[in-house]
Amino acid sequence: MITGLRELRSAAQVRVACADDDLVMWVAQGLRGGARAWALGDAVVAACPQVSRRDRLAVWGGRACAVRLVRHALGELGTSFRPFGDRDLLRYVTGEVDGLEAGGEFTWMSLEEAVPGGDGVAWLAGGAEAEVAALLAADAPESYAVPGVAGVRRWAGVRVGGQLAAVAADAWPAPTVGLLAGVATRAQLRGRGLAERVCRWVSRELLRAYGRAALMVDDDNAAAITVYERIGYRRRPVMASRVCA
Repeated sequence: MITGLRELRSAAQVRVACADDDLVMWVAQGLRGGARAWALGDAVVAACPQVSRRDRLAVWGGRACAVRLVRHALGELGTSFRPFGDRDLLRYVTGEVDGLEAGGEFTWMSLEEAVPGGDGVAWLAGGAEAEVAALLAADAPESYAVPGVAGVRRWAGVRVGGQLAAVAADAWPAPTVGLLAGVATRAQLRGRGLAERVCRWVSRELLRAYGRAALMVDDDNAAAITVYERIGYRRRPVMASRVCA
């Protein structure tokens, strides 16, 4: 038993322990759906299975305590969980925890301010899921959010000449952090600002529903990052690690 270790039993306890960090609060998922969280000293970890299609373990706080928490959480939860958090912290944790190796480096972005714009966008009826799936398969085949996947709640889109032109999803939301995912534009209609319109509208809806919005984007997707920053999202370099096979 680790002296000072405590399991957090409510979303309110998680919020206090991590100073309401949006990444931790998103992974914690309100401690629903099998999610768990622990605190030790100045560090917190929160874990949830299959949030954005991964068993994720958010890591936050001081390095020494974070290392001990990650060891404990992986022992409790199993090796499918992937530590995930601020890049410098995760690099350190990955180097200190036996069996961990570096995974991907990418960007977490979050938003709390009001978002203008988004004319012509609306939530799509359930009957449009086949159209959404076809658009994603053709123009965003690597999207984690697709119709029918657990946790993907609803899709918004804009049409041009009756054709579905751009989409985005409200997916895997936590009670206080909504996630923007599944952003895609039909290839022949790119360059018209359609994705930005959809993202603005969905971001505003996420703020209304959850209080904060967030997203994940590859570091090399400069065009998307520029759009998200124009909307008002703030960048946060993050990293994931994994247990060696």
